[in-house]
Amino acid sequence: MSEFALVFAVLALVLGGYWALVIFPKQRAFQHKQKIVRSLHAGDEIVTYGGIVGKIVEIDADNGLAQVEIADGVIIRLLTAALQQTYDRNEYAYNANIGIKERPTENSAS
Repeated sequence: MSEFALVFAVLALVLGGYWALVIFPKQRAFQHKQKIVRSLHAGDEIVTYGGIVGKIVEIDADNGLAQVEIADGVIIRLLTAALQQTYDRNEYAYNANIGIKERPTENSAS
């Protein structure tokens, strides 16, 4: 009987660890993403998971769709799940500049 209790305890520890290290962080990230998507309104500039930058024209929350203008007169329909975050020009420019500065140049390799 004690072997059964030991196996059960080890199994409970493994499942608890898996939940704490894998499932809980994914749930938290999903909730954070849902909070961002729910806060979006028409007129907000956004970035999709595909890297497309556009402006929200309309959000149909009942169907989970958003109409996004990606160029003058070009409106596409997207799933709201495809909306990643609001577009912050300064943040993206800063990150791009960091990436360029960290690349080694051809002359410095020798």
